[in-house]
Amino acid sequence: MTATTTGTDTLTRDALAVLQPGFTGTTPPDWVRRRLGEGLVSVALFGRNIVDAEQVAALTAALRAERDELLVAIDEEGGDVTRLEVRTGSSFPGAHALGAVDDVTLTRDVAAELGRRLAACGVSLNWAPSADVNANPDNPVIGVRSFGADTDLVARHTAAYVEGMQAAGVAACTKHFPGHGDTSVDSHHALPQIDLDTTTLHERELRPFRAAIEAGTRAVMSAHIRVPVLDPDRPATLSRRILTGLLRGELGYDGLIVTDGMEMQAISGTYGLEHGVVLAIAAGADAICVGGGLCDENTVLSLRDALVGAVRSGELAEERLADAAARVRALAAWTADARRSPAAPPLEPRPDIGLTAARRAVTVTRTRPTAPLTAPVFVATFTPAANIAVGDETPWGVGAELQRRLPGTEVGRFSGPDAGAEALKAAAGRRIVAVVRDEHRHGWMGRALDTLLGAAPDTVVVEMGIPQSAPRGALHITTHGAARVCGVAAADAIVAG
Repeated sequence: MTATTTGTDTLTRDALAVLQPGFTGTTPPDWVRRRLGEGLVSVALFGRNIVDAEQVAALTAALRAERDELLVAIDEEGGDVTRLEVRTGSSFPGAHALGAVDDVTLTRDVAAELGRRLAACGVSLNWAPSADVNANPDNPVIGVRSFGADTDLVARHTAAYVEGMQAAGVAACTKHFPGHGDTSVDSHHALPQIDLDTTTLHERELRPFRAAIEAGTRAVMSAHIRVPVLDPDRPATLSRRILTGLLRGELGYDGLIVTDGMEMQAISGTYGLEHGVVLAIAAGADAICVGGGLCDENTVLSLRDALVGAVRSGELAEERLADAAARVRALAAWTADARRSPAAPPLEPRPDIGLTAARRAVTVTRTRPTAPLTAPVFVATFTPAANIAVGDETPWGVGAELQRRLPGTEVGRFSGPDAGAEALKAAAGRRIVAVVRDEHRHGWMGRALDTLLGAAPDTVVVEMGIPQSAPRGALHITTHGAARVCGVAAADAIVAG
C-alpha cells in the first residue's frame, strides 16, 4: 500500500498513535481530549501533572472517558527518579539499593507494590526498569538508577522487576537499550559514545536485556547513544541496525520499542526534533517519547505532520508507520484487558515493603565508638547539580527525618569550593551529620569532608549515591540511593549510633 492510496485520516491517525506526549496541568487540556478522538493512543505524565494519588486517578479517568484503551505512561523508577511522589520523595528505594540487598524476591515484591499503586492511579506503562550495567562509576546519568556493576546481578534483578511490575497489570519498559551504563556523558546534554568490542557488548550490556525479554517485558526503551561496533553513523534510537537488526532480529524481541525523550540534546541538538522522530520510526521505534520539556499542542501537531509528510515524500515507508501504530494499539489493548480483568487473586497491598527494602540496603561502618544521638545535630547536605532525569524538585537527604526525631536539629545546604568551611561555621560546634551524593564524582565534596573531619572527627557521614569512595567519619552510612525511605533508613542508623 502506498501513501497515494491511503486516506489522509488513516495516515494521520497512525502518526498520532505513535506519539507519547506530555502536557501541562493536573486536568486534561482540551487539546489532548481532541487529539485522543483523532487517533492519539498515549499520554505521558510528569511531576507537573501530579498532586497526589487521588488527583492522578481522577486525571486518568477523565482521559479514559475520551479513549478507554489508552496508554498512560510515567517515569516511575522509584528511588531517585519519582514522578508520583515528586514533592515528597519516593516510598520505594531505587534499583541500586535493591541490587545491594540482592534478593530477587524482594525486588519482585517492591516492583509489584509500586505497580499496584500505579495501576490504582490509572497508569498503565512505566518507563522502568533500568537494565543498564553501571560499568563506569563516573556515569553522570545512570548511577543509582542501575542495579549495579555486575552483569549477572543486573540481569536477574531486571527480570524480577519486570515480572513484579507486570503482575500488577502495568507494562514494564526496560531501558536504555543497548545499554547506557558505560558512558561519561549525559545524553540529555550531548550524544555519548560507547566504545566497546563485540564480546563486551554481548556479554555485559545486552545480557540484562535478554533477561528482560525472557521475562516478557512489554516495552523496551532505546538509548540516545552511539555504539560504533553496532552502527558507526547513527545513535541507537535512530539506528535500523540496532533496533531492527539487533533488538528485533538477533534478540527476537516482538514488543513495543519506545524512544527515550526526543527533546534530549543527543537527538534534537544533532538531528532536529522533527527529523529525529522520522528517523526513529524508520529505524524501528514504535513510540515516540516527547513532552518532558516540549508539552504543548503545537509540538504534537508538528511531529504528526512531519511523519505524514515523510510518508508522502517516500522518506518513511507507510507500512513501517502502520506497524508502529499497530504495536502501540496492541499494548494499549493489553493494559486495558489487565485493568478490566485484574490479577486473580489480586495483589495484596504491602505499604511497608519499600521501607523494609531501604533498611535492608543500608550499610554501616564504624571507625570509632559512637553513642546514640539524642541531642539536636547540624545536618550539612552537600548538594551536587541535579541529574535532569532525577530533577531538582524532589527533596532528598536525612535532614527532615532527623528534625522530626531530634527537635532543634538544623539543616544547611552547601556546594562549591568553600562548602566545608561554610558548613563548619554554620554548625557552630554542634555534632555534624554530613550528607553526600556520589562523593567520588565531585572533588569539592571530598574536600569539604576533609575540612569537616579535620575539625570535627566525630562527624557522621551519609553517602546517598554510589559508594565508590572509602568510608570515613566516626560513623559512615551508605544508603545506595536518596529516596525518602532511604533517608528514613539512614536516620534509623544515625539515632541508633
